[in-house]
Amino acid sequence: MPHPHQPDLFGATPQPAPSYLPDPAKVRTQVLAILARAKAAPGEPWPAKDQSFYRLVFPQMTNWLPDAEAAQLRSQFEAELERLLVA
Repeated sequence: MPHPHQPDLFGATPQPAPSYLPDPAKVRTQVLAILARAKAAPGEPWPAKDQSFYRLVFPQMTNWLPDAEAAQLRSQFEAELERLLVA
């Protein structure tokens, strides 16, 4: 039997885990900055390691935006990466 002045550390009512939902406006700002850097570059804008990172992370970031906007931004980013490969 627990002591009356000691809280039950294994209580029956679990606390919900805090959730994190990014602000779409902040995500949009970051995504547009990455895209602008790629568009402005005459050649590779990032070292190969960073480029691999952005190729992975950019589409995931756009998932927090409306579907049509996300699809358009992913398409533009992929086009820029292809352009940079040819450059």
